Amino acid sequence: MPLLPGAEPFGRDGGPTGVLFCHGFTGTPATMTPWAEAIAAAGYTVAVPRLPGHGTTWQELNTTRWPDWYAEIEHAFDALRGRCEQVFVAGLSMGGTLALRLAEQRGDQVAGLLLVNPSLLTLNRMATLLPVLSRIRASRGSLGGDIKKQQTEEPSYGRTPLRALNSLRRFWAVVRPGLARVTQPMLLFHSSVDHVVEPVNSQILLAEVGSTDVTERRLDDSFHVATLDNDAPVIFAESVDWLDRHASATGSPSESAASGRT
Repeated sequence: MPLLPGAEPFGRDGGPTGVLFCHGFTGTPATMTPWAEAIAAAGYTVAVPRLPGHGTTWQELNTTRWPDWYAEIEHAFDALRGRCEQVFVAGLSMGGTLALRLAEQRGDQVAGLLLVNPSLLTLNRMATLLPVLSRIRASRGSLGGDIKKQQTEEPSYGRTPLRALNSLRRFWAVVRPGLARVTQPMLLFHSSVDHVVEPVNSQILLAEVGSTDVTERRLDDSFHVATLDNDAPVIFAESVDWLDRHASATGSPSESAASGRT
């Protein structure tokens, strides 16, 4: 099936530290590729897989469920671990949910988390109707495109597939009870105004996660898809700084460069 523009997976080999990027629900790798490119430019190895059902049609996404999306992330993570000494995981929106699940399941194999507006629940009352609604309706209006920056568009579906959305709702119920098992270092970016993932999601994450090394950064000039929005340069620069501090001495590009000069 033909892919939407920008839906192609992205990857670049660099140093011994890898970063796996997870895009969001109905989105594509295009929302993560600029972030990944900035990290790769700093010397890291990066991978941005395309989740099953994404980047094609919303009808195809409606045939997939959260175990399909998570299986793809596990596969990409294992592939990256096979050629890197350590691997961090970055996620936007549902990509953050996937990253948290990976941290819960893989423990110390995940070196740390970089999250932008991760989702754990919704306050929208329609969500309680999804088990029934998804049986009688295939889709509703789009969730994509929540960007403050003028003339910037997110490549995403024009409709939201309800069966897949109901599976995401079930996925939240799987991930949230395990947050105490997430003990890895974490860099959390969250928008003060988000029309897709309510800010309470980040509040819950901070209250329930087991990590003690947590850096929180509020984004005041971006909406939900902050990786393509006005605060994107802040996300990129601070991510590189954070990775340089948290990567091991052998895995950090800056440390490797420093050792090469001595």
